[in-house]
Amino acid sequence: MKTIIEKYGHKRVTVVEGGITRHRSIFNGLKVFAENEFSSHLLQKPEVVIIHDAVRPFVEEDIVSKVVMAAKEHGAAGAIRPLVSTVIASAADGCLDHSLERARYRASEMPQAFMFDIIYEAYQQCTDYDLDYGTECLHLALKYCKTNAKLVEGTADLWKVTYKRDLYAAESIIKDNLSQQVCVITNVKEALAQVGFLLPESLKSQIKVEAISKSLSKNDNCLQNIISGQCYNFVCVTDKRWAIQETQELVDVLEKANIPLLYPVVLILVHLDIPENNSFSIGMEDLTTIKKFARETKKKNILVYGLLIQYKDPLLLQETVNSAAAVIMALIKDRNPELIGQLLVA
Repeated sequence: MKTIIEKYGHKRVTVVEGGITRHRSIFNGLKVFAENEFSSHLLQKPEVVIIHDAVRPFVEEDIVSKVVMAAKEHGAAGAIRPLVSTVIASAADGCLDHSLERARYRASEMPQAFMFDIIYEAYQQCTDYDLDYGTECLHLALKYCKTNAKLVEGTADLWKVTYKRDLYAAESIIKDNLSQQVCVITNVKEALAQVGFLLPESLKSQIKVEAISKSLSKNDNCLQNIISGQCYNFVCVTDKRWAIQETQELVDVLEKANIPLLYPVVLILVHLDIPENNSFSIGMEDLTTIKKFARETKKKNILVYGLLIQYKDPLLLQETVNSAAAVIMALIKDRNPELIGQLLVA
């Protein structure tokens, strides 16, 4: 945990040793604000404390805010969801004893929020049985502090990553969230400006597109605004020979803004191969340069791919651009680190 905190530059995080059960771990966390035993110095006691499961990584700010506001008013609050299966009780012989009326009951989810004094008092009064076998914090607040928690309807993204199959679902959700926006930066001659226009237009049917023309240095403010909006996908279109130096400028900007810290950034170098550009021949030296550059940027959590658009027949230009857009979307959605440094052809 400490390694993760250092890697991602978190400054306001205190690591507390967990207990052998859920409730004992939570109690240890609360003690940091009230007892010197668990910390070299007491942290400032919060008005409200939020309890959440790390295995529910997709909780949104809105539900956290609602739970906190409800806790301030009622003393305690927690997210709930409708039951998707009927709950039944079995008898000692393994046969059905009774079932619960599903419409009357809800599944208790996270996050939950409490006025600090309420939840801390509840844990202080807990029995060892509560700490070792209990799982519901809202129940402790009710049992020991007579606090009736406000129940807040949660959203579908509160599900738990529990089984191996859930990891695949979680990965898919993360990739989908990262594939909502792309920044297309074009730096081509006026004669090829049509390609720079058609590519963003073709992408717009599949993803939100922010387009920037000309060099990065002349559009620094615009680029910074896009980056601040948490864009994780960039396409650089050029008719220059690989333009590694300009691409490095973008990598430096992304790294300085800490964009690649949490999630991998996709950076696609799109090069236009035109008939009159006789000097634009691809040799082993070019491919080696791209691969070397991609390997270095991968260390910074930036995935670099190459894409060559062969601009030969003007009549087939739209079809070629559509093909390039399809390749770009596949790279953005898949985010495959094994394909970095490869040169694909549209």
